[in-house]
Amino acid sequence: MRRGWVFRLLAAVVLVLAAALAGPAPSAHAAVGLTRVTDFGANPGQLNMYVYRPTSLPDRPAVVFALHGCGQDAQTYADNSGLPELADRYEFLVVFAETTPANNLNKCFNWFQPADNRRGQGEAASIRQMAAHTVSAYGADPQRIHVTGLSAGGAMTSVMLAMYPDVFRAGAVVAGLPYGCANDVVSAFTCMNPGTDLTPAQWAQRVREARPSWSGPWPRVAVWHGDGDTTVVPRNAGELRDQWTALHGLSQTPTRTSVIGPNSTRHEEYAAADGTVAVEVNRVPGIGHGTPVDPGSGEQQCGSTGTAHFLDSICSGYWIARFFGLTEPGSEDGTLPAPTGLAVTEATDTTIRLGWNPVDGAAGYTVYRDGAPVGTADSPSYTDTGLTAGSSHTYAVAARDAAGRTGRLSGTITARTTGTVVACWTATNYAHVQAGRAYTAGGYAYAKGSGQNMGLYNTFVVRTLKESPAGYFTLADGTCG
Repeated sequence: MRRGWVFRLLAAVVLVLAAALAGPAPSAHAAVGLTRVTDFGANPGQLNMYVYRPTSLPDRPAVVFALHGCGQDAQTYADNSGLPELADRYEFLVVFAETTPANNLNKCFNWFQPADNRRGQGEAASIRQMAAHTVSAYGADPQRIHVTGLSAGGAMTSVMLAMYPDVFRAGAVVAGLPYGCANDVVSAFTCMNPGTDLTPAQWAQRVREARPSWSGPWPRVAVWHGDGDTTVVPRNAGELRDQWTALHGLSQTPTRTSVIGPNSTRHEEYAAADGTVAVEVNRVPGIGHGTPVDPGSGEQQCGSTGTAHFLDSICSGYWIARFFGLTEPGSEDGTLPAPTGLAVTEATDTTIRLGWNPVDGAAGYTVYRDGAPVGTADSPSYTDTGLTAGSSHTYAVAARDAAGRTGRLSGTITARTTGTVVACWTATNYAHVQAGRAYTAGGYAYAKGSGQNMGLYNTFVVRTLKESPAGYFTLADGTCG
């Protein structure tokens, strides 16, 4: 067996872990048609890849990766989660990654195994190879790749977002756990119940230490959790929020709260300075451990409750697709074509002006920044304001008809504001690391971006860092200005 004697030693413990998450076999109903792909790469994690392709797709479609829970498989997740029907409605690809008993006796993704939860290794590397294959073989847009999963699949979603922020634009963790909570089966039990309590800075540091070379933006993250979950306790929703708000440099106090869905799910939004919702938390009342679904044919309904751990409450898939920015383009018949000629016409330190060719029959346009709606325009031009100097953003646009229906999404472009951000920070190496300006390795602190050695990681060594451009730090003792 691939894991060798260590895996066999832990097999009995894994059985108990999986039994807590697994349910009975799926009930009989019409199965969603999936296509198995076997040649997507070296596949070091020995996973299976299945693709759901709607009959109608735009050029360069978005992709949602779906990771099942313990005891489940790709077909079960496809049949009950509602993602394929949402893909039909909003025209995006769904890739169902599947693990097997050869990896884990009860088909749990090995989110707690170092051999599988690090960049370039095991199951995480296999999923990344699936993403690359989806772009090359299906023409998917590499700027619109997202990931979601349930339970062990939710925890593996955290792994993919933490280890591959350059691949996944956003993710949704359903009844899952923060990255770095466990590195063996025994500690996984503690993470699941009663949970592990760390500060936001500590949670963020676990991601940074595992991905110290990353200096770009972190993915947007949605968290979904039932308030009656005794398998992966709701405390984990708060720890996930702490981890990702800290990585985004945000407060743990929500920017705004509301209720959504037929069961008054509590919806918390944590917005970045530009108004983009970087993190959201959805606390679903009255359910235990599983994927929230709401069977029916309404716009905000999806899924099936014929199998354990698909719980009648709210169509989480719809709200996840909306968070990913997928529910507007191509929705409601998609009668209008995608705008062409999207280009940057002007850029300043704080604004980016866009222009595109007009679409016949368009009453207006919706503009998307970094995968989410950011504004509307009556004519084929738009100025995005309040941006950070030296920052990069990805844009797309879709036309709307007189009835308010949104057409197909344009191709994406990446634009950058002019100027640079210069800020100076003088603090201990410990404080620099906690603030995200540096990371640790081997007992030393290193400046984020430049990687310069700052000396020992402690509260005694004081250094000055210059930030220019945003997110890139260099040593500037006595010269910062």
